[in-house]
Amino acid sequence: MERQPNVFGIRHLSPAGAYYVREFLDETKPELVLIEGPSDFTELMEDLAGEDVRPPVAVMAYTKSLPVRTVLYPFAEYSPEYQALLWAKEHGCRCRFCDLPSDVFLGLGAAKEEKQLANDSGEENGPDPEKPFDVYEALDRQSGDGDQETFWERTMEQCRDAAGYRMGAQEFGRAVRELELSLGGGENSENLVREAYMRRMIEKAVEEGIPPEKIAVVAGAFHGEGILSRDPAMSDKELRSLPRLESMKTLMPYSYYRLSERSGYGAGNHAPAYYEYLWQGFLRNEADYGARRYLSGLGAYERARGGLVSAAEVMEAARLARALAGLHGGRIPSLRDLRDGAVTCMGRGQFSSLALALADTEIGTKIGSLPQGVSRTSIQSDFYEKLKTLKLEKYKSVTAAQLDLDLRENLRVKSKNAAFLDLERSFFLHRLRVLDIRFASLEPVRQDNATWAERWVLRWTPEAEIQMVEAVLKGDTVKQAAAFELKRRTKEGQGIGTLAKVVAEAFYCGMPLAVYGALEALQAMAVDAAALAEIGDTVEELSLVLQYGDIRKLDRKPLIPIVSQLFLRACLILPQECACDDQAANVLVQSMGKLHQAVVVHDFLDRERFLSVLAQIAERDDLNTRLSGVAASILLETGAMDSGELGREVERRLSKGIPAELGAGWFAGLASRNHYALIARLTLWEKLSGYLDTLNDKEFKRALLFLRRAFADFSPMEKEQIGENLGEIWQVNPRQVSEVLNDSLTEDGMEFLGGLEEFDFGDI
Repeated sequence: MERQPNVFGIRHLSPAGAYYVREFLDETKPELVLIEGPSDFTELMEDLAGEDVRPPVAVMAYTKSLPVRTVLYPFAEYSPEYQALLWAKEHGCRCRFCDLPSDVFLGLGAAKEEKQLANDSGEENGPDPEKPFDVYEALDRQSGDGDQETFWERTMEQCRDAAGYRMGAQEFGRAVRELELSLGGGENSENLVREAYMRRMIEKAVEEGIPPEKIAVVAGAFHGEGILSRDPAMSDKELRSLPRLESMKTLMPYSYYRLSERSGYGAGNHAPAYYEYLWQGFLRNEADYGARRYLSGLGAYERARGGLVSAAEVMEAARLARALAGLHGGRIPSLRDLRDGAVTCMGRGQFSSLALALADTEIGTKIGSLPQGVSRTSIQSDFYEKLKTLKLEKYKSVTAAQLDLDLRENLRVKSKNAAFLDLERSFFLHRLRVLDIRFASLEPVRQDNATWAERWVLRWTPEAEIQMVEAVLKGDTVKQAAAFELKRRTKEGQGIGTLAKVVAEAFYCGMPLAVYGALEALQAMAVDAAALAEIGDTVEELSLVLQYGDIRKLDRKPLIPIVSQLFLRACLILPQECACDDQAANVLVQSMGKLHQAVVVHDFLDRERFLSVLAQIAERDDLNTRLSGVAASILLETGAMDSGELGREVERRLSKGIPAELGAGWFAGLASRNHYALIARLTLWEKLSGYLDTLNDKEFKRALLFLRRAFADFSPMEKEQIGENLGEIWQVNPRQVSEVLNDSLTEDGMEFLGGLEEFDFGDI
């Protein structure tokens, strides 16, 4: 009889498989355990099986060059591979991973992407390819439960016999393999290559003197028949011919959410937290422990949040779940039975009323952990060290949490580190943001004349860990990587607006060298800056940095001459830029506002010169009338235009000789700022009313569209005050005027205004 290794076919993340693989290993007493997984991960086994490791965790390989590609192998406590690894360590047995090396997996993935891109470009105008046959969709249709997940749980996870599990997994894998291989396809070719490599690893072990029957192989049930095949193992030449990408490896914490299929992980399961209950049931030798723990967990979650769930309803849900299981020939409820029972008895038939509780109980928020000193990249180690020193470890959770920072020095503490703790936290979180490591997101905070507060929302995800690993190509620490990224953005910066953002980011990150580097590039480019919109954006960005004062402990003085230079250039080109169409005017309105705001907050800017330029724009008739109105509004707001001057300008702009659309456009610009300053001037509304009285029907229609847009941003209260003014002018009840102004348009009115949108205004 041919001597062969002992193969135990499993399904990834199978509690029953994890439990019975230990019984299988106890029975076979192997000298070597081979586990499905990249063979070069073997060097990380000691760390992975460490006593202080708390699953879920993952081993990740990533390329050493951009674009960063990754392969990820996650493990839960109930992963059969993880339990096989622990068994080997406990029994002093040799253990190795036996699948293709990670650099080959990365190479195959890159080759597959390139082939797909080539196919997509070649078939761009061709017919849509027929949808390929999906084996698992077919299983869903054929299973009595309507989905193969429930079928697997009833058939395999509820199996209470090791031999039965092994036989069932073997038959399941054989049938799926036979069906998939009969269909052909690239995925199957890769599986055959992998199995040839696994046979190579077995042959290598035999050559080392280990009898085949003393080798135990723990691999996906799909591969069982391929591993035991008589086909030749992979040769040296075949191995050398495989595509490769140079890679590095690291361990990382993982989460139950990321294991769940909701996050897109293909080898996951519907309910990682629920499957942990099943695992605990095996350890306790209590077949229905998972069902009891699931329903009681739902009830506890609801009651903790004010839900009205009684113990009687939990018991009724358990009875109904058992009855549903019996209808399918089962003794123990499956997850589907339990969920149906819970929704019916605890959620009063409404899934939505239990949605959050179901997510918490089925998926969970568990995150794994790794002890200090295990195999990590340098940037990961730096990240976790910073979490510790900055007292942010409690925020390492999949549940989002808010963190409010006060950047001012804390005078109530003795040490310097404690005094500036929040400032250092801010620097660290901004550096992560620059690196696009999405552990923290900055939220807006309302502050009047203050810049010392920040609000962050922190949430850890495995994706953040992957982004951290990708950043290792930029530096060994978070700070070094952020410096590299800021320097790259400085070199590649297109326009002064982009460089101003780099200056601001470097400032928020607390990195003076990066600030000065970006400032030098900005100053060199500012000489040629021409577009007012870009100047306005840049002045606004740098103005915000200057407003922080000394709170971030960085020298802001080098920014002042650049802001002054850009502001002067804006004053020189602003009048000529205002000779534009309405589309360009929309942008210039924002730029004028940004320049005005900078003048308000910074004494070093030439305020008088800016007001003089605005006065010139307000007076000229050859510029866009809306921008002339905006200029007049700013002058009025700053006290540089009095009521008499405003009255004369209103009479001039809203006169019979001025085309209706030009007069209304000017008023729209005037009304775009400081509504209350306009509302308080009764003479303004008298002149507007008189102007409208002079228009004939055609002219009124031309003006109406512009005036409607002008008043679109007024609040109901402001419109009510306008109504009081008009009521006084027209000698009617102000309340009635206000009601008309605030009333919704009728269908006929909407149709009339819709027609005005297409009104022919001719060549204005």
